[in-house]
Amino acid sequence: MQKLIEAKFSIGNIVKHKYLDFRGVIFDLDPEFNNSEEWYNSIPEKIRPKKNQPFYHLFAENEDIFYIAYVSEQNLLTDESGIPCNHPDIKKMFSKYDGKNYSPHMRSKN
Repeated sequence: MQKLIEAKFSIGNIVKHKYLDFRGVIFDLDPEFNNSEEWYNSIPEKIRPKKNQPFYHLFAENEDIFYIAYVSEQNLLTDESGIPCNHPDIKKMFSKYDGKNYSPHMRSKN
């Protein structure tokens, strides 16, 4: 029987990395690690996360660049700053920011 894993964060949440200097908006999540072994092994062993936890896809940013990040739940914190993110891809998936979270675009019913 497979153990049910509950994610701490949701799509649209703004989070920041515990150790690295970036923040971002969650746009997708995997219930457990779902990336390459090469990617996993490139993380320094001392901070390498466990695989059996949620991993999040982020529209990430720091002061210098916008990018996509893949981060384990154990390495994320809620961003309490109230400052919106500026990643240009946010507009593709989200329609509004309420001061804490982004709301996904409503899908039309055909």
